[in-house]
Amino acid sequence: MIREIKVNELDGLMELYTHLHNNPFPEKDERLTSVWQTILDDKNHHIIVAQENGKIVSSCVCLIVPNLTHNRQPYALIENVVTDPLFRGKGYATKCLDYARELAIKEGCYKIMLLTGSKEESTHRFYRNAGYNSNDKTAYIMWL
Repeated sequence: MIREIKVNELDGLMELYTHLHNNPFPEKDERLTSVWQTILDDKNHHIIVAQENGKIVSSCVCLIVPNLTHNRQPYALIENVVTDPLFRGKGYATKCLDYARELAIKEGCYKIMLLTGSKEESTHRFYRNAGYNSNDKTAYIMWL
């Protein structure tokens, strides 16, 4: 099942995020609770999840960014694409990205952008197969 995350699913999401850059499971403190509430309150912040047998097995974040150019059409940013290693290769991440694309279309976005830090050809092939290209733009990052 592909859908947006529910308020009570933070633990499942954070468990999945341990597979993203080997992130540790965070301490449940006031800061985590505050960030979670900020995300939930933001109508432009969408956490899309794939669920299998009650477990969140894949996810991506889709941010809708209001924009003054391109006829005031917003654009979408995709981040935190991750699938539990035990569920990879089964189409879950593709379905999450498809959901994000439909959301972006519904919101009138003129483009979707995503970045990956992966150097693995299989990751780049996955994104190309999902309809993304690396030819139209050049990305630069400044880590803070």
